[in-house]
Amino acid sequence: MAIPTSPAGGFFPVEPTTASTTLRSTDAVDSLRSRTASTIPARRRTGGDGGGRPAKRSPSLCRSQSLGRDIGHAASETYLITRLAFKLLRYLGVGRRWISRLLALGLYAMLLMPGFLQVLYQYFFSSQIRRSVVYGDQPRNRLDLYLPKKIDSPKPVIIFVTGGAWIIGYKGWGSLLGFQLAEREIIVTCLDYRNFPQGTISDMVDDVSRGISFVCNNIADYGGDPNRIYLMGQSAGAHISSCALLKQAIKESKGESTSWSVSQIKAYFGLSGGYNLTNLVDHFDRRGLYRSIFLSIMEGDESLQQFSPEILIEDPSAKNAVPLLPHIVLFHGTADFSIPPDASITFIDSLKRVGARAELILYDGKTHTDLFIQDALRGGKEELFDYIVDYLHSGDTEALANDAMAPPRKRLCPEPLLKLAGLVSPF
Repeated sequence: MAIPTSPAGGFFPVEPTTASTTLRSTDAVDSLRSRTASTIPARRRTGGDGGGRPAKRSPSLCRSQSLGRDIGHAASETYLITRLAFKLLRYLGVGRRWISRLLALGLYAMLLMPGFLQVLYQYFFSSQIRRSVVYGDQPRNRLDLYLPKKIDSPKPVIIFVTGGAWIIGYKGWGSLLGFQLAEREIIVTCLDYRNFPQGTISDMVDDVSRGISFVCNNIADYGGDPNRIYLMGQSAGAHISSCALLKQAIKESKGESTSWSVSQIKAYFGLSGGYNLTNLVDHFDRRGLYRSIFLSIMEGDESLQQFSPEILIEDPSAKNAVPLLPHIVLFHGTADFSIPPDASITFIDSLKRVGARAELILYDGKTHTDLFIQDALRGGKEELFDYIVDYLHSGDTEALANDAMAPPRKRLCPEPLLKLAGLVSPF
C-alpha cells in the first residue's frame, strides 16, 4: 500500500467516487490464557464499615474519576497519532510534492470532519469499547474491543488489522468499522502492532500472529464465540494479516508447535491489499514510498518473496498448507491507485491454481478510501458492509432476521462534503 497520511493508508489523488457495481468471481474460494493484570483493574478496599464491606463512594466522584481517565487516555492517544505523523514526514522529507499532498490531505480531512468528530467522540467515551487491552509483551501489543450493547449469547468475532503503509498503522483507524459492526451484534477486535522503524515486517507479522492467538484463546471471556472467528485486514494490514495466516498454515503443515490454529479462523477478508511485493516495489517508489525506505521495512530485497503471500502459496513447500486455509475473500476498488486492483486479481489466480477456496469481489469506480471511509461515513446500505454482516451471520436465523429489521446505518457526513472530499483526496 502507498504512503498514507490518514487512517486508510492510501495517498494519491484518485477519481471521484461513482456508484458501485459489484463484479464477482464466484468460484468458492504463546497464547496468553489470562488477561494481563494491567488490563483488568483489581478491586481493592479503601475502607469500610468494619465488616469487610468496602466504603461507598459518591456517584459524582466515580463520574469525575472516569472522566479523568478518559481525558488522559484521549491525550495520550492524540500524542501518539501526532508523533506518527511527524515520523512519517521525517522519513519522506519535505518537498513540493509532499507539501501539495499535505495541503490536499488537510482539505480532505476538513471536509470529512463532521463524521470524524462523531467517531472520535465515540472512541473515547463509548461504553461499548475496551481500549488498549494488552495481548503481548512487545511495544504496542494492544488491541481495542468493540462490543455489542447486549451480549446474551456468544457473538461472531472479526479480528481487524488496519493499514498505514507499515509506518503509521494504528488500531484506532478501525473504530468506524468497529462501532458499525458492533451495532449488528458482531464483536470487533482491532489490533495494534509495531510499525517501522520500531519494527520491520517480521516483527509486524509476529505481533499480528500474537494478537490472533490472544483473541482465539480469550475472546470467550468477552462474550465472543471461539468457533466463529474471522480475520480481516485493510491495505498494509491486509498484507500483514495474510502473511500471518499463511505462515501459520505452513507451520501447522510441518507439525510445528503453535499457540493458535488456522482452523480457528472461519474466513479471511482482504480489503485493498497488496500480496506480491516484488510487483509493487516500483509502483510504490513512483507514488512516494521510496524504494530505499520500502526495502528497509521489508528487510531487504532478498526478503520480498518471503513476505509475498502470492509467491509463497505457489511454493512447493506450501503444498500441504493449502488445504488448511479458510475461505479467502478479497475486496478491491477498480479505481484504487494506491494499490492497483491487479494486486488482488493475481493473488486470487494463484490461490485458485493451487486449489484454495477463494473469491474476488471488485467494486467498480471505488478508490482506496471509498470502501473504508467515504462509504462508511455515508451510511445507509452498502455492499461491502452488508456482505460481511451476512457472511458472519450465515446460518443464524435470528441474527439474519434482526439484520433485516435493523435501521440503516446513520449518515455521519453530508453528501456534498463526501463528494468534494473525493475530488480533493490525496489518496
